[in-house]
Amino acid sequence: MVNWKEYIESNAAVASGKPCFKGTRISVEFILERLADGWSEAEVLENYPVLKKEHLQALFGYTYICMKDGLLFAAEDAKTRRA
Repeated sequence: MVNWKEYIESNAAVASGKPCFKGTRISVEFILERLADGWSEAEVLENYPVLKKEHLQALFGYTYICMKDGLLFAAEDAKTRRA
């Protein structure tokens, strides 16, 4: 697995502190949205040439770690927790 920390960082001065790919203002959330909308990895890389395959592998690794550590929950669970 690619070490996501080499590719992703959070900086309060960039994108309101959302996790972004290092050296860019491209957020992890934004690329995940593209993929959820049906974009292929090739389409993401074609439209954002600053990103490489390793960036996407880091995105998947980052998301996996967040889920594994319980940082991400199903949307319904998140609503219940706020109530």
